[in-house]
Amino acid sequence: MKKNLVVLSGAGISAESGIKTFRDFNGLWENHRVEDVASPEGFARDPKLVLDFYNARRKQLSEVFPNEAHKILADLEKDFNVEIITQNVDDLHERAGSTKVLHLHGELLKARSVLSDDKIIDWKDDMKIGDLDENGIQIRPHIVWFGEMVPELENAAEKVSTADFLIIVGTSLQVYPAAGLVDFAPENCEIFVIDPNLEEKSVRHTHFYKMSASEGMKIIQKKLKIL
Repeated sequence: MKKNLVVLSGAGISAESGIKTFRDFNGLWENHRVEDVASPEGFARDPKLVLDFYNARRKQLSEVFPNEAHKILADLEKDFNVEIITQNVDDLHERAGSTKVLHLHGELLKARSVLSDDKIIDWKDDMKIGDLDENGIQIRPHIVWFGEMVPELENAAEKVSTADFLIIVGTSLQVYPAAGLVDFAPENCEIFVIDPNLEEKSVRHTHFYKMSASEGMKIIQKKLKIL
């Protein structure tokens, strides 16, 4: 029976593929204040700006590709029951071949009504004012913006609670929700943390790798084969 390998991934793994993150710009995301393009208030003030911003993100996504770290995580499905919990809104894990991916913060290639998240729509084209759902309601990007609830958080915690091995890659133990999810790992769970900027902490059964996502995943892949 395959052991359970749970992965918490964040911006660092996508950055290696060329996707920029707002943290790289001192609070600015592609020259926009995060509050203006990633909050309900920003959308209410200027919906066209927000839709155009995510149209540009969607276009950029079509120009980048999964990196070695994504591919190794997909390859690990041969030997483990791999569950990926990502804070990223891109589809690079899926394009690399991972089959079980939970997106905590939504997905760039999906949309939903401005009034409800009950029905999610696949959306790869530009999104504009006047694009409506089947009920005639304006749609918005299916992204969890600042100030909004994270609907998949409870599901994510449940997955972490089943882990034999937990890999944290591209996200800091200081950043929530990833930091809180670690607390749900079983007592005997082996934890691997990859982050070129990390500060090692005293955490049970934890292995730290201060390097890039791809470099760290190459080492962990070999290590998992002998554990």
